[in-house]
Amino acid sequence: MSWLIGVDVGGTFTDFYVLDQATGAAHLYKTPSTPANPANAIIDGLAELCGRHDIQAAEIARLGHGTTVATNALIQRKGADVAVLTTAGFRDLLEIGRQTRPKMFDLKADHPAPLAPRHLRFEVAERTGPEGQVLTALSDDDIAKAVAMVAESEVTACAICFLFSFLNADHEARLAAALTAALPDLAVSTSSTVQPEFREYERFSTTVLNAYLQPLIGQYMNDLGNRLAAAAPMARIGINQSSGGLMSVRRAAEMPIRTALSGPAAGAVGAVHIAKSAGQEAVITLDMGGTSADVALIRDYQTGISFDRDVAEFPVRLPSVDINTVGAGGGSIAWFDRGGLLKVGPQSAGADPGPACYGRGGQQATVSDSRV
Repeated sequence: MSWLIGVDVGGTFTDFYVLDQATGAAHLYKTPSTPANPANAIIDGLAELCGRHDIQAAEIARLGHGTTVATNALIQRKGADVAVLTTAGFRDLLEIGRQTRPKMFDLKADHPAPLAPRHLRFEVAERTGPEGQVLTALSDDDIAKAVAMVAESEVTACAICFLFSFLNADHEARLAAALTAALPDLAVSTSSTVQPEFREYERFSTTVLNAYLQPLIGQYMNDLGNRLAAAAPMARIGINQSSGGLMSVRRAAEMPIRTALSGPAAGAVGAVHIAKSAGQEAVITLDMGGTSADVALIRDYQTGISFDRDVAEFPVRLPSVDINTVGAGGGSIAWFDRGGLLKVGPQSAGADPGPACYGRGGQQATVSDSRV
């Protein structure tokens, strides 16, 4: 007998689907998420499931895990304090962007404030040319200065974003090694590793997002991997990527931006399977959780793949299932803006304490608390 287990961690609930490959029997289980450490809900829920259905740990063959922890952190801006080290003269690139105006007729629309404020963006005297040639060498003194600036800023994550580093990653690699040696607890992301492609604005943005998520997702994934090794020693563990595929726990800890649409992408892939079973070639999916709502279009039993998209209004240059995500879920908190207009989200009551109707201490009105 072997079991397949799927786990989806949301901002409010953690859901399990268990399939017995031998008999085809399936079981469902739901438990509140544990925002302080999402791995707790997975491990505790897995123990409860095994006890209920007499599942031996050695009989678990595979465990697939989708999560919206990264999505929710970006929507609610609950990631790490992040610094940016960039080529001299390009400190403000993240704010300048590309001057695109998706809401051209909205006179009050602003781009979201950068995740790394200007006082945490530092310039480094180095320059690589468009053919990978070194125009300004990165000296040991400049490395030491950069390390000192990051240390003084007391951030928990740092993104290194140099021009043309996708052609020559030497400067980024040297600076990353120096940062890691001097500040071993600092999460470091380099643009040449996260997204080694041209178009510096999208590459820089994606790298900053990765650094912003690294402390949160890295700790979560490392803890989960260690505990699953004991709870399901024979299981192959796969973490759902935004592209719809799977990656290892270690890779997810290193590249958390690839989990930005993990749970929604897994839901869309599952919807394709159901659509095939029902003979429906065209389907619109709606996946609403406690913090976000996700919509995707399936055509000819396929989800579209996007390479340039926004997550929480920040550009991300990585392959992902073509899903639209908004901060509107069952736990989204209602509030009034300065003009007295009623708004909902993106902040969520989450799982602890959760919406007021759960009776667990929540005091703020959410979608789940409303009645027609």
